[in-house]
Formats: sequence, C-alpha cells, structure tokens
Amino acid sequence: MNSSSGGPIRVTGAWTGLLSDWLDREQLAAPAIRARLARYAPDDPVPVRDWRMLLEQATQLRPALEAPGLVIGSGVMPHHVGVLGYLVLASDTLAEAMAAYQRYERLFYGINIAEVRITHDQAQLRWVPTETGPIADETAIAALVTFIQRQSLNNAPPSRVCFVHTASVAHARACEDFFRCPVEFGSSHTVVQFPTALLATPMRHHEPGLRALLDRQAQALLKALPDSNAFDQAVQQVLLRQLPDGNVHIDKVASALHQSTRTLQRRLADSGMTWQQLLDRTREQLARQYLHDRGLSLAEIALLLGYSEQSTFIRAFRRWVGTTPLAFRRKAPA
Repeated sequence: MNSSSGGPIRVTGAWTGLLSDWLDREQLAAPAIRARLARYAPDDPVPVRDWRMLLEQATQLRPALEAPGLVIGSGVMPHHVGVLGYLVLASDTLAEAMAAYQRYERLFYGINIAEVRITHDQAQLRWVPTETGPIADETAIAALVTFIQRQSLNNAPPSRVCFVHTASVAHARACEDFFRCPVEFGSSHTVVQFPTALLATPMRHHEPGLRALLDRQAQALLKALPDSNAFDQAVQQVLLRQLPDGNVHIDKVASALHQSTRTLQRRLADSGMTWQQLLDRTREQLARQYLHDRGLSLAEIALLLGYSEQSTFIRAFRRWVGTTPLAFRRKAPA
C-alpha cells in the first residue's frame, strides 16, 4: 500500500497505545483486540491496514459515538508519540513544534507526507491522501490538535480543518464541536490550519519525559567536552538545539552565537579542535547516551543526531567506536 509520496505507509507501535488507553477508559474487555495490540512493541512498524482494522473493530463496540476517532485521539499523551512528543515539548514556539512534527513524522508513518504552508495570515499542515481511512485520519488529527493545545500557552482552536473523506451532517457537526472551527469534508488534502499569529505561541515545557531527555543530552555534552570552558559550553548548547533540525552547519552556529564563522573557527582552534571534531565528538557522546535508553529506536537516535538516514548514523558510529550501534547497545547495562 503506497501513498502518493511513493512509499509504504505504516504507524509506529507506540501509536497503538491510543487505542489501548481508550479501551481502558471505556472499560471494554475486548480480548481479541487487546491481544492483537499486545503483539506490537513501541518500536514495531504496524501495517496501516491492521491499524485501520483495529480502530474499526474497537469503535464498533461503542456504536452510539458519532465520531469515535476524535474521542480516541483526544487521549493522546507524550508516550504515544515518543521522541517526537518530547521534541515538540522542547520547542519554544508553535512554529518550532510544527517544524519538529514535519521532520519526525516519518518515524510514525515510515515516510514524510506532511508539508507546511505559510501565507501572510494562515499556516497549514497538509497531508496528501493516503489509505489510512476516515477513523484513523480523524484519530490522528484529533491527537495532533489536542497535543498542541495541551502543551501550548494558548488554547486557541485551529481556523480550519479539512478531511478527504465525506461525512453526514451529524458527523460534521460533531467534528466542528470538537475542533471549535469550520471542518470541511471531501477535500483534496487533510489540513490543519492556524492563524499565522499563533506561530509565536510559547510552549509549556513541563513534561517529566522531556526533562529526562534533556538531562540525558546534558550529561552527554558534559562527557563530550569534560574540560570545556564557557565558550565551549555555549557552542554545545547551540549544537544541542540545532542537531534535531537536521541542518547543522558552522555558519548557523556562528550566527546563533552572534559572531562570524571565522571567529568561531579561530576560537575552536584555540580550544584545540576543529568544527568537524567538535561535531563528531558531540554526536558520539549523545549517541552513547541515547543507546542506553532502549525506548529510543536507531531511527529516532539518527534523527536526534541530525542524520537524515539511519544508515549514515550507523557508519559514523562504527567509525567513532569501532562497532555498530546495536552491538554497543547489547553490551550496555540495561
């Protein structure tokens, strides 16, 4: 099953926790559904046809619900979205959160299918049509909007939501009540749209899981440069923020430090290292820390370190350490 982006669609195992938690809240035994959900570990890829079938079977247990996907999605928590959730929480603004979602979306679906469009007064997240199905689409969008609203300091609703599938009048009304904005059906794309002014909305920064992730990053950076001075530490902090964006460059780091690239290179030389040595050393120590956390997949670690491909990370780690990330993880204490 392919999207128009040309790759297979799936969801990540952690995402199925949305459904398990909904069954718990509804006090539904559903042994067959639960047994199937239990097959998937958080890092496992779940074929989208299986996810769609599980949602359909579960929601048939509550036939009176007009839009069950919205109820399921509204129960979203950070552990359902893994490292992406923590990166969204670590974002300073809604704009950064949207960018983090776009970059890390393929950890959920196996490919990137979202695009961000910004005009002078509106910002959109748009998804090309896929075969996920109406319930799965509504669950995903309800989770996204709920997560953003819960973690931002402004609980403002979207200005518009669009779905590719059609809906009855009653169903459309239920969706508009949930999203608190106009909802269109039969659209060419799935869309969540916000006023551009909301992009500057600050995020809350208070999740325990986020604190743990940032603590691990800080520990790794201290090990990367144990004798670092204030300047070295400032460079590391900029690197820490820019690595997950996947576009780390010395010019960007210099700009963030309000100095020229030449000045940054000179000051690094004074510290006894080149830019590439600093980048490699920081990535290596972060990788070592992340590999101790078995909740992070290799794909997640690769993206956290700024690599677009897991294979590139594996080659780099072998060069640094002399072994593969999986071999290192097996030997690491649990």
